[in-house]
Amino acid sequence: MNMVVSLAGRDILCLQDFTREELETILKTAEMMKIWNKIGKPHRVLEGKTLAMIFQKPSTRTRISFEVGIYQLGGYGLYLNAQDLQLRRGETIADTARVLSRYVDGIMARVFDHQDVVDLAKYGSVPVINGLSDFSHPCQALADYMTIKEKKGRIEGIKVVYVGDGNNVCHSLMIAGTKLGANVVVATPEGYEPDAKVIKWAEKNAAESGGSFELLHDPVQAVKDADVIYTDVWASMGQEAEAEERRKIFMPFQVNKDLVKHAKKDYIFMHCLPAHRGEEVTDDVVDSPNSVVFDEAENRLHAQKAAMALVMGGIKL
Repeated sequence: MNMVVSLAGRDILCLQDFTREELETILKTAEMMKIWNKIGKPHRVLEGKTLAMIFQKPSTRTRISFEVGIYQLGGYGLYLNAQDLQLRRGETIADTARVLSRYVDGIMARVFDHQDVVDLAKYGSVPVINGLSDFSHPCQALADYMTIKEKKGRIEGIKVVYVGDGNNVCHSLMIAGTKLGANVVVATPEGYEPDAKVIKWAEKNAAESGGSFELLHDPVQAVKDADVIYTDVWASMGQEAEAEERRKIFMPFQVNKDLVKHAKKDYIFMHCLPAHRGEEVTDDVVDSPNSVVFDEAENRLHAQKAAMALVMGGIKL
């Protein structure tokens, strides 16, 4: 497989920074990484390279998938929590970025404030990958659309419905889906819509790709004939104080057996995990044959390996 697109040295902060062709290159590379994993073919394309992994937030999938991924690519993942670095408290982000760039070949950061990953990329001289910020979750969306392609055979024309809070996961799902030609629908309670800037991007992307974007406040209307139903927690990390209030507001947006009846019979259910069972989704949906949440979680590994290999190694497969 010869890549016509080179992503060597690029940062992955927000998927709006990428063209459709570039996103498709990452997804094709991820598919190849998954095949190589399954057949046991070594692919140590980052032999001897080091990834600094900065965590301001705790993590299960992000830490394990990046750490295992860089190891399988022949490199080494260096785990750094916020206390190790004293980010913004003892040393500026700019200085941290400059210092780390002298030691490592790439930086992955899971942060609260999106500006932190922007600053790491601005002041560092190695590729920076956003492992999650309050604004976007690009690695999750790459894994999501890899999963949709596996399960549905295509992305173009697929109706992807996100039900819940217009958060970082929603933003990245909207951006990538509309760039790749999907028909993306978002259903949120009034006042919990995605960022206005992201809505504009999604509308522009859809006009260029032949996809579509729609924002609704009625979950039943939104999921009608859906190919994919996606949800996320109602209160993200840092919003614990609002959790009880949000629970009341979001309960009509719960993905349960009554809601999914309006989707296509062969719809797939997706969630970035961890799921708060009994809140945004019920057990009978998340554990149903339609649920692909664990395949989706696995694909974080393959999508992130593709991202690392392309930006840190400049691979051409």
